[in-house]
Amino acid sequence: MRLNFCRFLQLLFACVALPAALMVRANMLALEAPRAVAALEQGLAAEQGVGLRRNARLAIRLYCDAAIMGSPEGFFRIGRVLLRGPAHLRNPALANAYIAQAAQLGHQAAPEYFDATVPFAPLQRDCSDLEAGGAGEPFDIDGYLSALPPQRRRVAELIRIHAARYDVEVRMALAIALAESNLNPQAVSPKNAQGVMQLIPATQQRFGVKNAFDAESNIKGGLAYLKWLKLRFDGDWELIAAACNAGEGAVEKHGGIPLSRDGRLCEAGVAVCRLCRTKANLSLSGAAGSTDVEYLIPGQGQCISRVSRKLTSG
Repeated sequence: MRLNFCRFLQLLFACVALPAALMVRANMLALEAPRAVAALEQGLAAEQGVGLRRNARLAIRLYCDAAIMGSPEGFFRIGRVLLRGPAHLRNPALANAYIAQAAQLGHQAAPEYFDATVPFAPLQRDCSDLEAGGAGEPFDIDGYLSALPPQRRRVAELIRIHAARYDVEVRMALAIALAESNLNPQAVSPKNAQGVMQLIPATQQRFGVKNAFDAESNIKGGLAYLKWLKLRFDGDWELIAAACNAGEGAVEKHGGIPLSRDGRLCEAGVAVCRLCRTKANLSLSGAAGSTDVEYLIPGQGQCISRVSRKLTSG
């Protein structure tokens, strides 16, 4: 049977172009912060039903966490779900807006998905508004872990073994490790936080970590730090998660989740708290006061969320 020459060329081009496209996407992810990569990997598991029940709303929530951190891939994947996901979630105009934002942030594949014939819809004030109806569904840690590669599952087992020895709740320790690095011992952030628990060098020295890229040593140091934070913040895991991100001094100075000078939360503090709350399926309340959160659409190099969180003493 003779193969049409034009068809042969199409197939040949596809075989060459697909690996090249995947390589470009992999290189883009390599430029993302570990927290953003973690949210993207977990969102993809929810979108495709790998280890988790297939859940497009949960995928959007996790992609939103990446987008809040300024991730071009996070914006792109939200747009992709709104464009090609389940029929009840499809919104071509809003998908176009998220895809355009991804392109503006430098996402190389986004222009291929942009449809110039579809009008723009205004971006949501907070991409988590897209979760309506599914925001409360917990993240299935056990299911997700079961589908990870063996080396990542071994890291999770080390956390389970050591957490009780440091008086840290196992599921919260796993939640923070998943949010910080997705259990990647080699993860390094733009601020040089390293390893599974994303410890900066000063914290490593403080808690006796000799090799940040040795998973067990990093986990022990991270758990020791969490135990110390648990005592300092009276078990309030929302503040503990914020302190992991910004440092305990910043949390104390601001009386809660740290803000920038213009009242906007920079980087990942709120996203990490949301991830930990979702994955651990725990109530993170415990500090008196009120919380009012309003996210802003991020731009390159800008602070990305507006947060007001007032704590009262006593």
